[in-house]
Amino acid sequence: MKSIRAGLAQISDAFVRVDGDIPILYHAHITEYDHCGYENHNPYSPRKLLIHKREMRKIKQAIQSGGYTIVPTRMYFKGSLVKVEIAVARGKKLYDKREDMKAAISKRETDRSLRRG
Repeated sequence: MKSIRAGLAQISDAFVRVDGDIPILYHAHITEYDHCGYENHNPYSPRKLLIHKREMRKIKQAIQSGGYTIVPTRMYFKGSLVKVEIAVARGKKLYDKREDMKAAISKRETDRSLRRG
């Protein structure tokens, strides 16, 4: 909790997988607390998410329809609780990734030419 309050949490590479009826957050990096002793946690340990059964049913149905995954979009505090906002999203196709890479390369080249004058 103290590391999260200090802003030392990162969910950019995180994803949620449903094991049974329990959604679990994987690859969320929460840095170890600096002022703790020898008993510190694993920064990448999987964490259970609490969710209503009704919402879980909707999410499971969307995932089973095919091509969707659960992605955490933001992490915030509500009172003394840490909330993780999740979204059901579709992954990119290979051709979409190629187009994005081409756009990034062209932008980088134009920025370089502008800097050189």
